[in-house]
Amino acid sequence: MNTRHNRKTQSLATQSAELAMAVPQVMAHRLTRMALAGARPSARDQREMSEMVSEKSTAFFASWSAMAMESIRTQQALATSVMGMWSPAGWGQASMGALASQMHGAALSVLGHGLRPVHRKAVANAKRLARTPLR
Repeated sequence: MNTRHNRKTQSLATQSAELAMAVPQVMAHRLTRMALAGARPSARDQREMSEMVSEKSTAFFASWSAMAMESIRTQQALATSVMGMWSPAGWGQASMGALASQMHGAALSVLGHGLRPVHRKAVANAKRLARTPLR
């Protein structure tokens, strides 16, 4: 595996691990606040709950948009590689192994672009809520 793909894999693994740590922290804080608020949440609690709903749709849209754009970009690059393999000038220059490696890198790139907005928001929420008192 070349260094570029290895870095993408490490970055994706790091983002996934950070997300796996941030999500339970955010959920625990928010669920505790909901439980403490009971039937009459304060204005602060209502703002947090409202933000909780809106940020999910925003992050989801940003994630899907980023994945779609990166998918289009990588599909164009893969198509160019395949077309180069089939042209007389490209014979012998590209192998199926190189194409498989390029496809692997494309998949990692699409996943990384999709994870980035969700990761960014979850980690920011974990940091913010860690500083916020429950009451």
